[in-house]
Amino acid sequence: MSKVTLMMLLAFLLTYGNHASGSSLSQIHQLHAGWEFSMYGTNEWLSAQVPGTVHQDLIAHDKLPDPFYGMNEQKIQWVEKEDWLYRTSFVLTEEQLHHEGVYLVFEGLDTYADVFLNGSLLLKADNMFVGYRVPVKSVLRKGENKLVVRFRSPIREAMPQWESNGFDYPADNDHYPQKLSIFTRKAPYSYGWDWGIRMVTCGIWRPVYLQFADRAVVEDYFVHQQSVSAERAEVDNRLEINNISNHTQQAVVRVTYSYTGEPDKNVEQTVELQPGLNHISLPVTVEQPHLWMPNGWGEPALYMFEASVSVDGQVVSQKSHQIGLRSIRVVQEEDKDGQSFYFEVNGVPMFAKGTNLIPSDALLPRVTRQRYSRLLEDVQSSNMNMIRVWGGGIYEDDAFFEEADRRGILVWQDFMFACTTYPHDPAFLRRVEAEAEYNIHRLRNHASLAMWCGNNEIYEGIRYWGWEEKYSSEVYQQMQEGYDVLFRQLLPQKVKEFDPGRFYLEGSPLEANWGRPESWKVGDSHNWGTWYGQKPFESLDKEIPRFMSEYGFQAFPEMKTIRTFASPEDYELESPVMNAHQKSTIGNALIKKTMSLYYPVPEKFEDLVYVGLVLQGHGMRRGMVAHRRNRPYCMGSLPWQLNDSWPVVSWSAIDYYGNWKAMQYHTRRAFAPVLVDAIRQGDKLRFYVLSDCLQTENVTLHLALTDFQGRVMRRHRVEGMLPVNASEVFFEEDWQKAFEGCDTTASFIRMTLRGADGKKVLSDEVFYPMYPKEQRLPRAEIACRKVKKGGVVELTLKSRVLARDVFVEVPLQGARFSDNFFDLLPGETKRITVSSADGSPLEDVSVVIHQLADVRE
Repeated sequence: MSKVTLMMLLAFLLTYGNHASGSSLSQIHQLHAGWEFSMYGTNEWLSAQVPGTVHQDLIAHDKLPDPFYGMNEQKIQWVEKEDWLYRTSFVLTEEQLHHEGVYLVFEGLDTYADVFLNGSLLLKADNMFVGYRVPVKSVLRKGENKLVVRFRSPIREAMPQWESNGFDYPADNDHYPQKLSIFTRKAPYSYGWDWGIRMVTCGIWRPVYLQFADRAVVEDYFVHQQSVSAERAEVDNRLEINNISNHTQQAVVRVTYSYTGEPDKNVEQTVELQPGLNHISLPVTVEQPHLWMPNGWGEPALYMFEASVSVDGQVVSQKSHQIGLRSIRVVQEEDKDGQSFYFEVNGVPMFAKGTNLIPSDALLPRVTRQRYSRLLEDVQSSNMNMIRVWGGGIYEDDAFFEEADRRGILVWQDFMFACTTYPHDPAFLRRVEAEAEYNIHRLRNHASLAMWCGNNEIYEGIRYWGWEEKYSSEVYQQMQEGYDVLFRQLLPQKVKEFDPGRFYLEGSPLEANWGRPESWKVGDSHNWGTWYGQKPFESLDKEIPRFMSEYGFQAFPEMKTIRTFASPEDYELESPVMNAHQKSTIGNALIKKTMSLYYPVPEKFEDLVYVGLVLQGHGMRRGMVAHRRNRPYCMGSLPWQLNDSWPVVSWSAIDYYGNWKAMQYHTRRAFAPVLVDAIRQGDKLRFYVLSDCLQTENVTLHLALTDFQGRVMRRHRVEGMLPVNASEVFFEEDWQKAFEGCDTTASFIRMTLRGADGKKVLSDEVFYPMYPKEQRLPRAEIACRKVKKGGVVELTLKSRVLARDVFVEVPLQGARFSDNFFDLLPGETKRITVSSADGSPLEDVSVVIHQLADVRE
């Protein structure tokens, strides 16, 4: 065991799982009340919220304007350059002080912090990504105890490192003259990003409490799944038990595991606990296990595993985890096309339908369990089975992983390194080592955790972003050496040591670069051709990788979100406020340029916002479907990005307030378990059936060539078998024959796939032969009937003629729609429900309906 491991376990080991996601007989005394804060040197003390950040506290006392509004980002930058003090006091009884062990636990300190208790310096923190657990019995007092935390400015703290370094690292997303973020183990996005506000926070950002214990404590409990199949699961229960007394004591260690509705099973062992840490192994075999299955494939079954320690017949400590028994393998095999890259779950190849996650707020303590639940519910209901936690943010809270466990969502977990090289001096490596060990320990029991990835886009940057020309040969060589040390030595060694069997990828993408066609043949790829390459969306049909882990296109959020940060006088594409909320240098111009390829480009700002949402939705859907269509060559599609950290123009599918953009509705359609997709390939119109189903059935594809007034000009039906976990051409015909005798500017093909009973609709889609700007769209009169029903509002929409890209707009932030941004087909009725963001009853809501035909250039 390394020195850092011993340090983490003996001095600074966090018991987050024990406290938050498991259970323990240790008594917990929360320290969230009575905090005050002050700018260092002023002695002006104000009430503080813990967990929280100094920015939140300043906002609460009207010392800062709303950072998200207008151009206020510029008005908050002074905060990061100051030191800040936080203080509280708490009262302890003599009985509490009689416990053998008392520990002060900080689950997260952001970032450079000195912790003082009753005059003693307990801790000098320097990493936002670890928790700290410090024995404090010797410095506690009966009665009042005083706790003070001094947060040192991350800017002033890192400046001497920058001064002595001799060059700027290529951290272009760090919006500061000197690139300081790389020296600090702190969330990179807080220094700014091409979608992010610069808000360099500090504070006690995760819970803080006292823990009281006696005799022995289960410090860590790893349920190591050595092998899992449908027949049996071999599980090694690995415990680290701290004997906090100063003498050897006999104890009974027991592991109990159970599945809902079934009898408990257990195994126990009598052991001699030596003073200090003891490592115990209790293997068990689970016969015919209920397997944890990904979303769409079955139930994500969870067992309860509990470990306990008894001394003299009394249970003194216990820890529990919800465990999903499953096998996950990343398959990289040489084949005729290059090398595969896909996830195999419980022995079955899985097409990864997912997304990329950034932190959900620039002020992290605002992200509650309820917000995690809402976000993962959105992921689940959108037919996704994977989410990539991107390396420029944070290691998310346990609540995020618990929701992913419950919903069958696999997590691709990056370590927190992105888009720049990093130092590799001994002090920096010690911090990274501690960070890796801490987070691997914290997250490794989650069924959802599918893999670890060392970094985002750094190897690509070293090879293809011009750094070799920018820096001297000596500096460039140091960068390459640092990459090897961090991502090919330290991190994989830590994964192997503490999470054996879990797949590790050194970086994403490993080899790929969107300008090199040969890169599509190996590993995962990031394709930014439709953005930085300014290519049309049709390029996504041809640039097919083995696994697409990033690609994206921007859109403004809808107007009700824009109104939260802008006034009507700002409603211009290039107004100062709009530019302050557009962090991509080519963003607004590229949105208009790409829009002109497919849609009329309106002059009115509100219409431009609406068409931009439609553009992003259809364009990104094209990529998702192209990837699914080309399986098994391509086995994953993770568009960039799911969410926002503030109200902004970005690549997100869901805005800061939880409103789905058109892209998220199209994601749900593109990732449906069964999808009919039509595409022109040469002189053929091919109809593909894309299926993630694990069983086949007889199906019938019904095709109807229809005009915009609803007149059906031709019908055709094709019978066949539903593909099993595959993509197949179900039917094809000559392009000219498909639209013979019709006006392609005013017609479409409706494609309906029905199950064996002829009633169950597996997929219902529309194919248009022309771009919207070339279509003669009628201006539909959309009838809308509104009814309140069971706490939601039900809307019934109907039109005699086609209404394309119908957007139902309501003023309620985060309102949930059963569907939106859809085509209302001629003569058909569409019912959708609108509910509140938090599930509270909705009395009424005003409705505005948009359609593409209303937009004028």
